Amino acid sequence: MVFRGDLCRARVCVVPTTTFDVPFRDLTTWVQVTTPATPRDGALPLVVLHGGPGMAHDYLRSLTALADETGRTVVLYDQVGCGRSSHRPDAPEDFWTPDLFVDEFRTVVAALGFDRYHVLGQSWGGMLGAEIAVTRPEGLASLAICNSPASMELWVQGANALRAQLPADVQQALDRHEADGTVDDPEYLDANRVFYERHVCRVVPMPQDFVDSEAQMEAEPTVYHTMNGVNEFFVTGTMRDWTVIDRLDAVAAPTLVVAGEFDEATPETWAPFVERIPDVVSHVFPGASHCSHLEQPEAFRARVAVFLAEHDGTGAPADPDVAVPSPS
Repeated sequence: MVFRGDLCRARVCVVPTTTFDVPFRDLTTWVQVTTPATPRDGALPLVVLHGGPGMAHDYLRSLTALADETGRTVVLYDQVGCGRSSHRPDAPEDFWTPDLFVDEFRTVVAALGFDRYHVLGQSWGGMLGAEIAVTRPEGLASLAICNSPASMELWVQGANALRAQLPADVQQALDRHEADGTVDDPEYLDANRVFYERHVCRVVPMPQDFVDSEAQMEAEPTVYHTMNGVNEFFVTGTMRDWTVIDRLDAVAAPTLVVAGEFDEATPETWAPFVERIPDVVSHVFPGASHCSHLEQPEAFRARVAVFLAEHDGTGAPADPDVAVPSPS
């Protein structure tokens, strides 16, 4: 067991953290379990799903503070193909499917021995969370879908609308290099960074946790390039026609949908979650974008904490020391 010192609400706390590998098919999934210093009776564990696909857990590390803040166990893991889990750079395209990651999730939960649990997914993780929820797993107490689209068609439409608002020279650089196939040119990467700083993470410079995830994905981009494509708005991968919209009526778990005001996941992309999931609430963080949890970490965790407490089955209140935004 590794003990990690964290700054928790202006005090230093010691959060017990364990890491281990879970066998999955002929692969291994790296798992991190953070347990609270003071467990809260009845607080169910939270399993966090990272984005990408292929963007390892590092950029979500701040969510482990929910362990201390809510008295519950928090689980992060690297999905296969990225981070500290097994990589398969030579796997065929049809290996990388949503079903692969649903099966991996089930394997991780079974290995942890959880009977009931919450799930929070960010970006692709929210899409994966929806894929899990439509199967109605018996132990799913609630689902938080964060900064996620309900279909890739809506995602591309939203991204193109935001792209049209970029400065003219930035748009021209993007168009030119995409037409020429030179998307690794420094000019293209700089233009892409303008989009990132407006709609992906508005903290400049980028937080180190985000930098760490991005660096590992760029070093081994198999999953992201195969399933998504080159970048956030040039979607050419196998997920380009993905949608969960026609299956959302099957979601039985209470669901929280959150996004940022300037999110690349525009309101049109996540509206189907709100319109079609039977038991759902939503919240938009003013001034935030796609990485709301990095831009407004305390407000983000506070909103999530209230939702989790409401669906632990205990009626436990949120921590009174945390200011909670009113849900929309």
